[in-house]
Amino acid sequence: MANPSSRRSALKNILGGVTLASAPMTLTEVFAASDKALGPELKGRINQSVCRWCYGKIPLEDLCREAKAMGIKSIELLGPNDWPVVHKYGLTCALPNGAGMGIEKGFNNPIYHDELVASYEAIFPKLVEAGLNTIICFSGNRKGISDEEGLENCAKGLKRLMPSAEKYKITLIMELLNSRVNHKDYQCDKSAWGVELCKRVGSERFKLLYDIYHMQIMEGDIIATIKRDHQYFGHYHTGGVPGRAEIDDTQELYYPAIMKAIADTGYQGFVAQEFIPKRPDPIASLKQAVEICDV
Repeated sequence: MANPSSRRSALKNILGGVTLASAPMTLTEVFAASDKALGPELKGRINQSVCRWCYGKIPLEDLCREAKAMGIKSIELLGPNDWPVVHKYGLTCALPNGAGMGIEKGFNNPIYHDELVASYEAIFPKLVEAGLNTIICFSGNRKGISDEEGLENCAKGLKRLMPSAEKYKITLIMELLNSRVNHKDYQCDKSAWGVELCKRVGSERFKLLYDIYHMQIMEGDIIATIKRDHQYFGHYHTGGVPGRAEIDDTQELYYPAIMKAIADTGYQGFVAQEFIPKRPDPIASLKQAVEICDV
């Protein structure tokens, strides 16, 4: 819900401009103008974000304005150069990038550990300076590495980072991705594997990104998984199945129920819209998704 003092300030500014209008405004019109200026008042049970890459054709500043107007609080998967832009519009970057070696080269392979550790340790101070406290990371592709070996390797590499992450109060968020359609051979492709990794790392500064689109493809059972394993999930992404399109009734997932399940766990983090709009007006699709997830 909007801060009452902020709402009063905006209302005062609007009222101050009424004397300049050619015709007086009724009180109803004044409050309507205030609501429009402040944007929609969402229920607030779900903090919503949007992934920048899905709207790459829209200039970032335009996307910031549109997101702010519809009640979105964050634009994510942005690197350091873009963080000041979202802050300019009163938004945050709920899940930044800017470290690591990409999706395919991750912590499951020890040959990358030195470079990965150096990369993440270099960005931690920048995150703190920007007022951010998370960053995305990846397991990497299997390339013949067994699931058990991958767990051991990831845990070993991530444990090297935990003292620094805990010092800077930064949470590393490893994404669960499907290896059937979009990311062939990716290792962290099942929630059970990711949960086991969290247990082996043994730090509250390591969590999973539970991507609902990816996990519906790999294993389904979305709501039961959220209820059972939510303590290991530090972030969520949406997406329509099949096709990663809009999250409305054209696809097989019922997002209002999923959002209610997330909210009921007491989750205070962000849920990011990561579907690829298929319709001519991508902003209208995003606004519809925000409304669907506002439970």
